[in-house]
Amino acid sequence: MTAVIEVNNLTKRYKDKLALDDVSLSIEKDTIYGLLGRNGAGKTTLMSILTAQNFATSGDARVFGEVPYENSGVLSRICFVRESQKYPDDATPKHAFRAAQMFFRNWSQELAEQLIEEFQLPMRTRIKKLSRGQLSAVGVIIGLASRAEVTFFDEPYLGLDAVARQVFYDRLLEDYAEFPRTIILSSHLIDEVANLIERVILIDAGRILMNEETDAVRGRASTVVGDAAKVEAWASGREIIHREALGRVASVTVLGHLTAADRTEIAAAGLDLASVSLQQLIVRLT
Repeated sequence: MTAVIEVNNLTKRYKDKLALDDVSLSIEKDTIYGLLGRNGAGKTTLMSILTAQNFATSGDARVFGEVPYENSGVLSRICFVRESQKYPDDATPKHAFRAAQMFFRNWSQELAEQLIEEFQLPMRTRIKKLSRGQLSAVGVIIGLASRAEVTFFDEPYLGLDAVARQVFYDRLLEDYAEFPRTIILSSHLIDEVANLIERVILIDAGRILMNEETDAVRGRASTVVGDAAKVEAWASGREIIHREALGRVASVTVLGHLTAADRTEIAAAGLDLASVSLQQLIVRLT
C-alpha cells in the first residue's frame, strides 16, 4: 500500500529526557492505526512532530512526501484532535465548528450536525464552561466531520461516558467505511479499540516495539495454566513475558505463536490454554 507518512531516525530530546529515540516507521493510506503505549512513552510527541506542532531534534518526518512545517498544502489535509486542545476564552462549539468548516476542505456539516445531536452538545455554551466530556465531544466531532486524509486522535474519549464512547466508535467505523482515510488513534482503553484498529504501533520509552497488522498481533502470546511443575517444564526455553503462581498452580504467558504440536503437548499434560487479549499483551510487553 501507499505510505502517507514516512519517519526516519526521528529523535526528540527535552534537556535530559529522550522522548523519541531514533524512531523509523511508515504509516499507510486508508488504514486505522492504534498508537499504543504507556503515559510518557512518546505518543503525543510523535503526533505533534508529524502535525508540525513540535520540532524534532534530529531525523526526518514526511507527510504526503513533504515536510509538514509551514506547509499549508500538507497541513490542510491533516486533523489533529488533542486531549489538551485550547480554544479562545469566548469561543463556543458553534464558533469552533464554523472555523473547522472553513479550514477542512472535506468537512461534512451533515455529519457534524448528527454528532452534535447524538452527543447532546450545547452549542451556545462557551467552551471553557463545558464539562470534560463535552469538551472531548467537540474534538471528536471536529475529527470525524473534518474527513481529513490523515486524522490523529490523541486520547479522544477522556470524560466521555460508555455510551458516548460507543457513539464515537460506531460513527468512526461507519464514516470510515464510506470515506476511507488514515486514522491514528492513541488510546489507553485498548480492549475497547481493539476491534477498530487494523494496525498496531506500540511505542515504549521513545522506541517503536511493534508496527504490525492487528490480526497478526493476536495470537502472538498465550497463557498456559495448571500444575506448576508441568507448566514450568513446558515453558522451559520459551520467552516468558509474565508468570504467576498460587500454591501448586501456576500460569505463564509466553511470546510466540503456538504450533499444532504445542497445543497437543499442552493438552496431553492436562494443562489449560488461554488466549491473551491485545491489552494484556501490550501491558506485558511494556
